[in-house]
Amino acid sequence: MGSTDSVPISFEAALAELELIVREMEAGKLPLEQSLAAFERGTLLLKHCQEALAAAEQKLQILDAGQAAEGK
Repeated sequence: MGSTDSVPISFEAALAELELIVREMEAGKLPLEQSLAAFERGTLLLKHCQEALAAAEQKLQILDAGQAAEGK
């Protein structure tokens, strides 16, 4: 797992790390301290992914609006 203060640059890297954290936590073999750190990291990664998806959705809406305006 990465450090708790930085997030991977790409959405794909953040998602892959988040999936790894989920698998590790679901296995239930992490000690309490590591579970808490993993949860904190996962929360940070989830926020990063949500923000990336929101930005992509906004770009798509802008592009779609531009296409609609050109079609008039």
